[in-house]
Amino acid sequence: MRENFEINPEIARAETLPAAVYHERSWYERAKERIFARSWQLLADVTVPKAAGHVLPFTLLEGCLDEPLVLTVDDDGQLQCLSNVCTHRGALVVEGEGHVKALRCRYHGRRFALDGKFASMPEFDGVANFPRECDDLPRIPLERWGPLLFCNLDPAFAFSEWVKPMEERVGFLPIDRAVYDSSSSRDYLIDANWALYCDNYLEEFHIPFVHNASLAELDYGEYRTELYPYGTLQIGIAKTSADAFSLSPNHLDHGSKVAAFYYWLFPNLMLNFYPWGLSVNLVVPLSPTRTRVSFLSYVWDEQRRASGVGADLHRVEMEDEEVVEAVQRGVRSRFYDRGRYSPRRETGTHHFHRLLARFLND
Repeated sequence: MRENFEINPEIARAETLPAAVYHERSWYERAKERIFARSWQLLADVTVPKAAGHVLPFTLLEGCLDEPLVLTVDDDGQLQCLSNVCTHRGALVVEGEGHVKALRCRYHGRRFALDGKFASMPEFDGVANFPRECDDLPRIPLERWGPLLFCNLDPAFAFSEWVKPMEERVGFLPIDRAVYDSSSSRDYLIDANWALYCDNYLEEFHIPFVHNASLAELDYGEYRTELYPYGTLQIGIAKTSADAFSLSPNHLDHGSKVAAFYYWLFPNLMLNFYPWGLSVNLVVPLSPTRTRVSFLSYVWDEQRRASGVGADLHRVEMEDEEVVEAVQRGVRSRFYDRGRYSPRRETGTHHFHRLLARFLND
């Protein structure tokens, strides 16, 4: 394993990510701690508790971080995200969803308030300097955006900085009344590294080659990417106005036939906005060469789902999976290490690689 790598900030001079990052376990393990443990992660399968005393244990990024956490609603009705590991001997505190007045570890009886504060511990008389702050359950930063809930084990950047560019551009959409649709939400398992999947999403180059039919309604000549500190926006322009957004005169994109706003938020989240609603892609690493992608659908206009570039997302996904899995096999070749970028069509991938270099080399 090479110690570090660089991505030249000038895209015309830069070389792509070293091939080893896509398949060597040492790089995968480094990404877990330096990227995923420090970034905002969507709680994709978590139903948000509402009533005081409601507790819900879950595992953050199962198969990757595998961090035991618990959502609680305290007596003041405040939603909390806490470590679900007892500060005595490391047992799980909450082992099932329910309604309780306090949290109690069944191993040795240590109790905590619903906000994680240490409450009591049997047979600990005479223990010096006890309890201390570290005897509380650690509280995990928790944020909400529309119907989506996020947490971060060790934030490397603020949530507001992460979502602000997206909020400013698509905040006019009825996100708060979007309804989750389980019938069109599903998981895909891919034999490829998580970063390869993101690479493919972030570049425009492959659209006319891989999605020539499935995304034929996009005007490739007008397709463009914008960069933000911790994300990108790809703007898909429709060939006709029938399946485009109705944008107000004061919107930045007024006058353009925008068919989709494709947002990627570092490191592993895609939020795809269509006139009918929001399609989320959550990319979860399972191993150096295995990835789970969760497609989650949130709908606010069911009548528009059957048309436009967001009408057949499964077909688009199958086309992407096929090519990404082929690339995964290719990057293991003895004859490949690094390539070059198209300055016109791969600015998003270049931006992603610079962020990877920054975090992995940290």
